[in-house]
Amino acid sequence: MGIAPIFYLYCMNLQEFIEKTVEGLGYELVDLEMSPRGRVLRLFIDRLDKARGIDIDDCVAVSNHLTRVLTVENIDYDRLEVSSPGLDRPLKKVADFERFAGSEIHLKLRIPFNGRRNFNGLLQGVQDGKVRLMLDSGEAELELGNIERARLVPKFD
Repeated sequence: MGIAPIFYLYCMNLQEFIEKTVEGLGYELVDLEMSPRGRVLRLFIDRLDKARGIDIDDCVAVSNHLTRVLTVENIDYDRLEVSSPGLDRPLKKVADFERFAGSEIHLKLRIPFNGRRNFNGLLQGVQDGKVRLMLDSGEAELELGNIERARLVPKFD
C-alpha cells in the first residue's frame, strides 16, 4: 500500500472521528478541510436548532473540546480552525439538499448537462438520487453524483 492510500484512510478515519465528536456536542460537521499531510484542520460547523447560525461562542466551544480530544487521541496537527459555514453554506449531503429545499442555490457539475456545468436556481429537493432545481427555463433534474460543488446563494434583506 503506497503513501497516498494510507493518507486517504487516515483522512477518512479522522473525518469520521471528528464528525462523531462534533455531533456529540450537538453540532453538525458541514465540511472538513485538511492541508497536505493534515497539518491544518479547518472545520465548518452548523447547528440545526439554532436559527441565527453559528457564533463565536459555538466555535470556541467546539475548538476547545476538539483540542483536548485530539491531544488525548495523540492526533498530530499544527493548527485547528473552527468556523461557521457562512451565508453561502456548501451543500454536500443528501440531507443538505432536502433541508434547504426552497432556497436559491448555485451548483457546478463535473460533467455538463445539456451543454452546461453551472446552474443557479431554486432547490426543489432530492428524488431518486437527483437534485431537482427550478430554473428560469423550467425544472432540471441533476444527478447527485455529478455535482462537483453546490452552495446556497446568500439573501440580504
